[in-house]
Amino acid sequence: MNKVELLATLRKEREEWEVLIGEIGNSRMNEHGLAGNWSAQDIVAHITWYESETIGMIETRALEGSELWLLPQDERNKPIYEESKDRSLENVLTEAEQVYERLLRAIETLSEEELSESSKFKEMPAEWIPWKVIASNTFEHYHQHMPDVREWLDKFGRAG
Repeated sequence: MNKVELLATLRKEREEWEVLIGEIGNSRMNEHGLAGNWSAQDIVAHITWYESETIGMIETRALEGSELWLLPQDERNKPIYEESKDRSLENVLTEAEQVYERLLRAIETLSEEELSESSKFKEMPAEWIPWKVIASNTFEHYHQHMPDVREWLDKFGRAG
């Protein structure tokens, strides 16, 4: 995948994600029952954390960041949730928008070579492909949570 394709895919998938989240409506973003006991707001904050960490990886050209990466995924997600669960919806949505815009700008700085060669990133395992790391923490991550959102919407209805 080249940079143009990566950015186009990210933009398209982000639009789909935002439309789906929009179907919940701001007045219901704090209702629990998504992905266990999470709310849509919790999921947005969760995804934003991963995207923010991805920005750090891109900007430093290094596989470093939060110590939470040292934990297994479920154990990592607990403190991410705890850190954001009491934030206001406005704060979470504003941060999500700002992080996404920063992510796009960060990806723009990458060369085609950097997108495809792990050696361009300090500490990145040789078998990893940078664009795939970016994808897994952005648009592929949206797809991981979309079924839960759709199930919740089918059960509780869309914003009207």
